[in-house]
This record gives sequence, structure tokens and C-alpha cells, in this order.
Amino acid sequence: MRALARLAPPLLLATALVCATVGPAGASALPPPKVPEAVGYGGAVASVDADATAAGIEVLRRGGNAVDAAVATAAALGVTEPYSAGIGGGGYFVHYDVATGRVSTLDGRETASRSADQNLFLENGKPLPFNDAVTSGLSVGVPGTSATWEKALQLWGTRSLGEVLKPAERIADQGFTVDQTFQDQTVANQDRFKDFPATAALFLPGGRPPAVGSTLRNPDLAATYRELGDQGTQALYRGPIGADIVRTVQQPPVDPGSGRSARPGKVDAADLAAYQVSHQRPTHVAYRDYDVYGIAPSSSGGTTTGEALGILEDTELSRADSTQYYHRFLESSRIAFADRNRWVGDPRFFDVPTAQLLSPRFAQARACLISPDHALTSPLAPGDPRHPADCASEGPAVAESYEGTSTTHLTVADRWGNIVSYTLTIEQTGGSGITVPGRGFLLNNELTDFSFTPVTPGVPDPNLPGPGKRPRSSLSPTIVLRDGEPLLAAGSPGGATIITTVLQVLLGRLDRGLSLEQAIAAPRASQRNNALTQAEPAFLALPERARLEALGHAFASTPEIGAATGVERLPDGRWAAAAEPVRRGGGSAAVVRPVG
Repeated sequence: MRALARLAPPLLLATALVCATVGPAGASALPPPKVPEAVGYGGAVASVDADATAAGIEVLRRGGNAVDAAVATAAALGVTEPYSAGIGGGGYFVHYDVATGRVSTLDGRETASRSADQNLFLENGKPLPFNDAVTSGLSVGVPGTSATWEKALQLWGTRSLGEVLKPAERIADQGFTVDQTFQDQTVANQDRFKDFPATAALFLPGGRPPAVGSTLRNPDLAATYRELGDQGTQALYRGPIGADIVRTVQQPPVDPGSGRSARPGKVDAADLAAYQVSHQRPTHVAYRDYDVYGIAPSSSGGTTTGEALGILEDTELSRADSTQYYHRFLESSRIAFADRNRWVGDPRFFDVPTAQLLSPRFAQARACLISPDHALTSPLAPGDPRHPADCASEGPAVAESYEGTSTTHLTVADRWGNIVSYTLTIEQTGGSGITVPGRGFLLNNELTDFSFTPVTPGVPDPNLPGPGKRPRSSLSPTIVLRDGEPLLAAGSPGGATIITTVLQVLLGRLDRGLSLEQAIAAPRASQRNNALTQAEPAFLALPERARLEALGHAFASTPEIGAATGVERLPDGRWAAAAEPVRRGGGSAAVVRPVG
């Protein structure tokens, strides 16, 4: 079976899924329905958007494999979720290959210009105001998304880039239906969008956020996708698309009457030409009867989730009462974030102790900090993964630097058993706010994920800017195997809350007996070595809250955490796709051949 996994002959279809139905100009389109769970055969796709999920299912129906469908889904999200993803950004791609039984990853993170240094966000020796840095060319890193697509297709796909971009091209040409979430995100960014003419023309038609139910078209992006499909990513990294990116970064096209000043960026043509996707080994931890694979640094997702799982390995969470379950979950992530903040950055610039952070010995040394009777006090000092000692710390506590909470995640499986877990981003909701004129996509503000200055004076900071450096990320696309066979994949947006969201989904599914859909829908909390644990209203309404507070936990309310998706291989061979029922307007799960 594994030897046949990539052959994927084309299927002749009487019909294909249509990703957007568009009426007269200004009329409401009719997108596919959103459902949070689907079960059946032939492969599965889950994303936050129904049009994007339909694009992936279309490719699977036509005989493409999981990688082909993942790229198609991601490209469609660049149209319908442009404030969270697109070819102006980057991401991390995790792939299970049924032909080899191996998990591999691609690091498509954005990079700083080769002329950047640790003073990138300093003026007169002081850090720039964060919002000024975000909405500027200075925040823009070299995009990695289209290079990730091309590399994934070359390594594991069965279709050309041009072919898998077709569904997204069609959506961009014909338009998609504006929902409440899209309108809300536009309203939240209106004050800066209006100051960039290309952004305002695309996302503020008539000078206002588009109405819910209206159709939003993006013919410029459709043309850009066609150019990428015809010429490959050299059109971006060495060609006319790249030239337009460089011009926009270095001379941000601000409305001269707006009064806004957007600082120019440093990315140039040589930076684009030098960009490379990193094909690297995943992180791996053995957790109970499972093998959990994630993304290694430059993301902190795999190391931090993996360390937390290691800390919990010797605790029987399946038998713990609900208060102790939540207590252990919060404490393990508190400890793992203390270590993440001190030790994780771009490994090309900092000696990241990845293997040691994931070692059972270090997990044991950190697990001994947890008491069933009381919560730890944050900020907690890190441990020393190279010289682990029980309950010991290494220097002062290191604070968490800020990350935006946007981003999007998709998960795909095909009928042969290949799986993709892929998180992609442009950082803040709306990225830098700067659309490349004539190209139809927003540029990222990913470089603001760097620490502007050392977060703890006197302690080495692995996440300061540097030439060609990748800023630390929290993206956590994850794949879980059991007995060498694929079980599930999951991931989420949400900045640093991504890590705790993925951890909570895994614990809910693997330890607490929840279905994948139930684990995704469950109320969330996020403890990241802070005095207060962020928690959703539904979590704060749980009866366990009072008991957790009696143990010393303190909570701060936040409207929602994450917007996860996942797929799971059921024992009878069916696929289950799962997405959010409510968060971020609800997600979209689908399978090729549904079975009730």
C-alpha cells in the first residue's frame, strides 16, 4: 500500500465542487455550508473556511494526494482568509508519508533582511512603539509561503503548482461571501487599511468595510496566482512579483493625505533570491502509546508542546479528577513556557538545546516542581536542559514576548493515508496592513515576533533580530502516530496560545476520552508562565474554576482562544475531519465520500 501512495492517478469526474457561486455584482454569493465534523472515506480536509475546505476536497476528488490538497486549501485561504494567511507570509508544513512511514517538515518561516541587525526596531537607542513597527515596511520579512508550496509539491505531491492553484484562482476571480468574522476583522483594521490606497481599494470598497453577505472579488490575486502557476515561484523570488514586493516594502505606498508615516523596510531583491525553505526533521516525543511529531525550531511549537507532554508522562490523566487534570495541564504548560522563553530561537544563530528540552530526564527534572496541592508562582525561572537537576532553575525568569493572535491552520488526509498538518500566517490580523499594489495580497509583519530588546536584562535572548534570521514562532502543526500508523493531526492559530491549544486538544483526545471534535470544541485556558491564566468564558463557568483558584490559579477572561482543526483515522478506516463549531465563526470539515 505504501508503495502506491504517490501514484494517485487522475479520476474522471462528472462534476467538480464549485468553491464560490456568484450572482450579479454586489449580490450575495452562496458558499458551501460550514459543518464542524464530517466522517467518511476517500480523504478529509478541515480548515476555518468552507470555500477553502471545498478547494482541498476538489483536488482529492480529482485524484490528488494530501499534499496537493493542502496547497490548494492554503491558496484558497489566501483569498478568503487574507488577514491571516497568503503568499505575503510564511508557515510550517508537517507531512506524514505513508510510502515510507516517516514524518517530515518544512520550515517556511519568513526571514529578516541580510542587512538587519539586533537594532532593527530601535531608534535613538529606544524600541519603537509596537504598533508603529507593525504597520511599516520594517516589520516585513521575506515571505516563505509560495516557496513552501513549491517545495512540498516537489517532494511529495503529484500535481503541478499551477494545477492546484486553480480552485483558489477561481474563488479570487468570482468572489467569496463576506461573513461576520471577515467584516469584524476589517472593522478592527479600518483605521490603518484606509491609509494604504491598495489596501483600501481591496478591503474597503466604497470606503467602508464590506457588508456581511456581499461578494468580495480579488482579480489581482487571481492574476498573481496564474503568474505563479505559469512561471513557478521564481516569479516571486527572482521576478516581477518580487520586484513589486521590494518596491512596496522599501517605499510603503501611504495615502499622502492620511497623515500616516510608515517606516521603510530593508528587504531587497537579493534577500528574496537568497530565501530557502528548510526541509528538516520533526520534533518527536513518545507519549504513552503514541508518537507525537511537531515542528522544530525556528518554531517553539514542537519543543514546548513536547516538553509539556514529557512532564505529564508519569501522571495518569485518564484517572485524574477534572480539577487535577486541569491543574496538571496548566502547570505543565507554565513550566514548558519558562524553558521556551529562555532557550528557543533560530538554531542557525543560537545553540538551541532541542534534544535536551525533549529528553525524558529533563521532563522528570521539571515535573517534580508540580504539587497536587498548590499552583506554582509565575514568572517561573527556567531549568537547564543540558544539565538537568530535579526542581532546579537556571538564572532569572524570562518574560514572554508578544505575538499576534491571527494565523490559520489546515489539516488534510488522503485515501492512501498521507497526512498534512499545516499552519500559515502573516502574523497580526491584517499583517502589516500593506497590500502590494496590483498583486492582491497583504504583506506580513512577522519580524515583530522578534524581541525588540532583550526581554530580561543580563540574560542572553535567543530571539533578537539578526541578518537573515527567522523570528521565533509558536506555530504547532502536529501529527500523532500509534504503532507506526497515522492516528490524527491537529493545529491552531492564536499566537503563543497555539501551543496550549494544541496541548489541550491532544490531552483531551489521548487522555480524557474525548472525540477529536469534542476536544476541539472544549472550553480553553492558556497558561504561559504568567501570573494570570487566560481563559474563555466557558472555561471560567466550569465548576472546577473555584477549586483551581483554591489551588492558587488566577484567571483573566478572553473572548476566545484559537481556532483549531484536525483529522483522525478511525479504526474502521474512515476519516473524521473536525473543526471549530463556534470560534472564529466556526470552521469547515469535509470528506470525499461522507458516511453517516
